[in-house]
Amino acid sequence: MTIAAHGLSAERSGRTLLHPTNVNLKPGERVGLVGASGSGKSTLGHVLVDTLRARGTSVAHVPQSPDEALDPLRSMAFHWREAEQALGLSPDDARRADLFNALQIADSDLRKRPWSWSRGMQQRFVIAMALIGTPDLLVMDEPTSALDPVVAAGTMGLLDAYLRDRQTALLLITHDLGLAARWVSRLMVMEASRIVEDAPTPRLLSTPETKAAKALCAHRNWLELPC
Repeated sequence: MTIAAHGLSAERSGRTLLHPTNVNLKPGERVGLVGASGSGKSTLGHVLVDTLRARGTSVAHVPQSPDEALDPLRSMAFHWREAEQALGLSPDDARRADLFNALQIADSDLRKRPWSWSRGMQQRFVIAMALIGTPDLLVMDEPTSALDPVVAAGTMGLLDAYLRDRQTALLLITHDLGLAARWVSRLMVMEASRIVEDAPTPRLLSTPETKAAKALCAHRNWLELPC
């Protein structure tokens, strides 16, 4: 079933943060939401998550930094238990092992605090928590901006392999066109709090139509990055 949310909008103190916007994603589809800083990408992501959750759609959100999801004073095991309880799920060692193996954190010590894990491992752990409940949609907001390009590429590669042949749709929010182009089949471009272009990734990269898309595609140095 298509995940659809129409007429999404946001205002604050009389200022429009998001003009009325429609979002549609097919099961298992990988979509990138790109645009310059301040274009409204994160606002759209938050409004979409809140709207779909209010309708009962299973949506998971991965923030920009693991610091936003992990308490430095709590063990990793505590965070995992909290995530399971929040979803109303019983502890399941097989489910945890499947996710940890897929994201290559199986050998990590859950008794430790987040700061004793590398940043890349922390973010893969947060992604694993987001996938516990097999959500219909995974929204990732600049999920690799705190990682170096090699670690970012590895993390996205592991996620790509895990989601393959699954029905969880992915919305990747990023200002990094290179990252999005590598991992999604469709791109939506935002400018001034609106989606101004929506096209299959190869077509948008080869023949962008709007000024915003052309500006993003003009910086071809992203082709050289591993992610």
